[in-house]
Amino acid sequence: MPFNQLLVVYLISLLLVLLPSFGLSKLFKKAGHESWKAYVPFYNTWIMQEIAQRPKHWVFWQFIPVVGWFITPGIFIEFAKVFCRFSFLDHAAASLLAPFYFPWLANHKDARFIGAEGVKKHKKPGWREWVDAAIFAVIAATLIRTFIFEAYTIPSSSMEKTLLVRDFLFVSKFSYGPRIPNTPLSVPFVHNYLPSVNTKSYSTLIELPYIRWFAAPVKRNDCVVFNFPAGDTVIHRPEFESANPYYDIKRRAAAGSETDQYILANPDEFPVVGHPLDKTDNYIKRCVGIAGDSLKIVDGIVYINNKPGYVSPTAATYYTFKTKNNLQIDEDFLREAGIALNMESGSPDFSAWQDGIYHINLTLPELEILKKLPAVDATSIIKEVARGDAGSESLFPYYDVAHAWTVDNYGSIWIPKKGGTVTLNAETYPMYERAIRTYEGNTLENRNGAYFINGQQTNTYTFKMDYYWMMGDNRHKSQDSRFWGFVPESAVVGKAWMIWFSYDNGPRWKRLFNIIK
Repeated sequence: MPFNQLLVVYLISLLLVLLPSFGLSKLFKKAGHESWKAYVPFYNTWIMQEIAQRPKHWVFWQFIPVVGWFITPGIFIEFAKVFCRFSFLDHAAASLLAPFYFPWLANHKDARFIGAEGVKKHKKPGWREWVDAAIFAVIAATLIRTFIFEAYTIPSSSMEKTLLVRDFLFVSKFSYGPRIPNTPLSVPFVHNYLPSVNTKSYSTLIELPYIRWFAAPVKRNDCVVFNFPAGDTVIHRPEFESANPYYDIKRRAAAGSETDQYILANPDEFPVVGHPLDKTDNYIKRCVGIAGDSLKIVDGIVYINNKPGYVSPTAATYYTFKTKNNLQIDEDFLREAGIALNMESGSPDFSAWQDGIYHINLTLPELEILKKLPAVDATSIIKEVARGDAGSESLFPYYDVAHAWTVDNYGSIWIPKKGGTVTLNAETYPMYERAIRTYEGNTLENRNGAYFINGQQTNTYTFKMDYYWMMGDNRHKSQDSRFWGFVPESAVVGKAWMIWFSYDNGPRWKRLFNIIK
């Protein structure tokens, strides 16, 4: 953790124990202690534990980063009890509003010191036991979810056949260092919308800058969960959100799409919603390129720094093939041979075309199975590769029709690295403008070929963060960096670690507790 971040953490801890001191000083006096002790940070909580006859080692727990923030309110609650304050409202006020609560309590006519012995005589109602236990569970689970690991569900087929739809994962927050939430005022256990009421689950009243503790870089070929970078603005309807990104709609509308022009012209029917980065939708992809890499795709093969990149044995791509004598086969025949197929509507892994020609999505091991099937003409198997200008207008950085990039023939492109400098020109400006402006918080203008960053003319920019290039293993069924560009380190949530459950018309027992590679 950088020193400046550690300083902020302990400054917050210091304020937590110091701000209530004015009220505590009067209460200390009532309890038979010198009032000046209330003004000495952390010594005051030691005295509180002494008065309440509670474990003094709690005081040392306050020095654990962030965890200590939750220990201090617990000490305050125990101290309030020795002044005969046992109600739920009193304890909520002592923990959340201590700078105001303790001065009020010190001057309240009913505040009487009963000591630790008096506290022992008080019996807590049964419902309070449940409420207190629930609050403790929520706080503990929130800390675990924020700093250690989080559960995640695979919602789409973009990572098949590495990860399957309805795989349930544990995502390690420690792998790259836990990230402090940008929006700490948030409902626990939900992401960006509250279920049923369908409103935002968080408040932007307090927004923190990007902070990551014990930071470690993402490694090439890791399976990574991250916040969708282009999801900061979305159409808030189920069929849109990050599945049909707002910025794509704007580009299509500008290109003349009447459907998209109608969507943008009717915000009541298609409401536009903004999210801070930590509340954009979660994605999971494989990191194929790390900061500083040069990446290109040639005939569907990813090259990193001019060398072929890693190909997962579970990565899938489409092929066409013919059967011998136009023999008819179906998905059941292929499944019996050992080929896994997802026949989801709109994007099936297998379909018949005409004259015995078939279209199929395969991993490399499954390709070898297909070649050996007696019904299949192995010499007819052809890997599908998108060529020409097919789809180039929808690919990042959206301007490169001259090169006619496709999902299978793309780049090359340099992935920004912290401390790395790029020269701004007509070629690079569209590629890096969003990183400079949105992710790194600068103003950026292009005035007829002259570039101004934060009001100063310049033709270079030095990046403040590392960036990554993420792609799905299911290359032809993945919305990934080819469509929306770089993933900043500030968007990284954690590393996909283990499948703890998997379900598809019943548990997929063989997938349980598999470590993700």
